[in-house]
Amino acid sequence: MYPGAREAVAALVARYRVVAVVSGRRSEEVAGLLGVAGVRYEGLYGLRESLPELSPELLEAVRDIASAVPAAWVEEKGVSVAVHYRQAPDPAEARVALVADLLLVAERAELELVEGKRVLELLPAGPPRKGGVVERVAVEEGLRAVLFAGDDAADLDAFAALGRLAERGVFGVKVVVRGDETPEGLTATADLVVNGPAGLVELLRQLA
Repeated sequence: MYPGAREAVAALVARYRVVAVVSGRRSEEVAGLLGVAGVRYEGLYGLRESLPELSPELLEAVRDIASAVPAAWVEEKGVSVAVHYRQAPDPAEARVALVADLLLVAERAELELVEGKRVLELLPAGPPRKGGVVERVAVEEGLRAVLFAGDDAADLDAFAALGRLAERGVFGVKVVVRGDETPEGLTATADLVVNGPAGLVELLRQLA
């Protein structure tokens, strides 16, 4: 956890109606990492954990694919499975080695292959994604304004949701947390760009 993040988030909880974290990790894992009471944790990209878990056969196929790529490792999340290749000697080469085979497994199982920062994840096809979470929370809470900060390709879906909410009169702010691996397409759609976690923590402090 970046220094000062907990304190900044706690200050936001005391001031705003809703403070939420939307993540590809499980909700309980994110809650354990942040450790701030009053935050709404929405894990697994907004997938409902009541969905059926992936089959052992599919997980075994994914593990076999990952085992052929040096330093790649598998993260099983029940309703989804991710293959990380950040530690591979050549990440670009590792990605090429993984994508085709994982896409084939995904298609056979009627899943969607979603790409993040040096990670490939098999998810149930179709919504919801992060955008679905943003819209659901905004509607449930009757929000008139929403700020969303992100740094990965999956956050484009949340940015698109802010656009849809704007058509319904909800003011939105898209914040990109810029880093070495931040997709250019994400930055191009931002209302505000901050430099890395330090920049985001400083923004949160200002908002509090």
